Amino acid sequence: MSRDGLPSGVFDVAVIGAGVIGCAIARRFTLEGARVIVIEKALDILDGASKGNSAILHTGFDAPPGSLELACIKAGYAEYLQIHERLNLPLLRSGAMVLAWTEEQEAALPALMEQARTNGIADVQALTAREARELEPGIADTLRAAFRVPREYLVDPWSAPHAYLLQAIENGAVLQRNCEVTGGIYDGVAWRLDTSLGGIEARLVVNAAGLYGDIVDERLTGRRDFHIKPRKGQFVVYDKPAARLAAHILLPVPSKTTKGIVVCRTIYGNLLVGPTAEEQEARDIAELSPKVLASLRHRGEEILPGLAGEDVTAIYAGLRPATEYKDYKIRAREGQAYITAGGIRSTGLSSALGVARYVQALAVRLGIPARTMPDPAWPRLPAMTDEGKRDWQCAGNGGIVCHCELVTRREIEQAMTGPLAPQTLGGLKRRTRVTMGRCQGFYCSADLAEMTRDRLTVGMTGSADAG
Repeated sequence: MSRDGLPSGVFDVAVIGAGVIGCAIARRFTLEGARVIVIEKALDILDGASKGNSAILHTGFDAPPGSLELACIKAGYAEYLQIHERLNLPLLRSGAMVLAWTEEQEAALPALMEQARTNGIADVQALTAREARELEPGIADTLRAAFRVPREYLVDPWSAPHAYLLQAIENGAVLQRNCEVTGGIYDGVAWRLDTSLGGIEARLVVNAAGLYGDIVDERLTGRRDFHIKPRKGQFVVYDKPAARLAAHILLPVPSKTTKGIVVCRTIYGNLLVGPTAEEQEARDIAELSPKVLASLRHRGEEILPGLAGEDVTAIYAGLRPATEYKDYKIRAREGQAYITAGGIRSTGLSSALGVARYVQALAVRLGIPARTMPDPAWPRLPAMTDEGKRDWQCAGNGGIVCHCELVTRREIEQAMTGPLAPQTLGGLKRRTRVTMGRCQGFYCSADLAEMTRDRLTVGMTGSADAG
């Protein structure tokens, strides 16, 4: 440990950013034998674009053919299916339906199906409106036609990146939170990164800074190859009874800029409508708009008329790191031992493991050796969804603290320990589901405040804890 409290020595790889992409990249390099440090400027991981997403594992059926995005989605999708049981990550086999509501949208379906087949998704199935409603009786009778994508799945938006980073840490990686990269220099052998906490040295730097990716590029290399244009997505989450209204992920015909408004269940048993696609300048604020949220509810009811009588549990907004380019911007800078993984928008959760493999292959070309770890540790995450046995059903759990989401005292205590212990209430929420239910923490806040006293950097009141 250096005098400023940072880990000493030269790391093989420094990953800037602990969103889903950074977590997956850290895991891949660690499993390939590298000594890795992950540098995150926020108090907790997944605190940027990765904290708000639709939690869908995409096949890539509608990605641009031949694109890097498609290649990474397909590789990431395949690896998630390969490893999810070993890490105890959920997978809800739902399938998706692309719905056409207008004559123009109906005319676009054959080309979208052909694009899916070109992308290697050969099992898409054309549906008449009657056939679609037989599968989804709740769909409005204004539907004209549809097609089905059987292998689109629902996953947990947060447990996957937690598992990726936890596996990296258990196999030797280091996480440094509350640490912003402010500059750096490459001397031909290693980078010397300047951070808000002191200096960090690494032979290779990977920029996975998401919404700040172009700024980090400029700070370290002196130029930007793309410009982040934050795209806000607002969501409405309905209470659990609404989930009965839809078995599939209900997708619109996509536009040139967005996949459009999705209606689907969540892995936690709710039903979600969103996201919107709103361009803005701010990178750190995603404000909710009552008018937009009302329009989301209206659109949801147009698709599923039964939603008109359902209660809303939560509303939230997230930002996607869109750029002026359609495709991902992943490239290595020759002679600088530097790789940028940028412009990864709404498909980042699906593509993360694929992006990680692509970045690691670029690193090999830059001369960073791969020495596959012979017997890595495989941590198993606690069960977060109702598809399997939850902790409230097991003896000795200390009782239920969050009754809306059935979160036990033991689950909270376990989440508050270890190398990925949360530093904020939002972080604890993403690890356990506390305060996610219909009361939004009204009944459990007092117990949570007592349990987390002096244990969070930012406490339940929003101020820094004394501890």
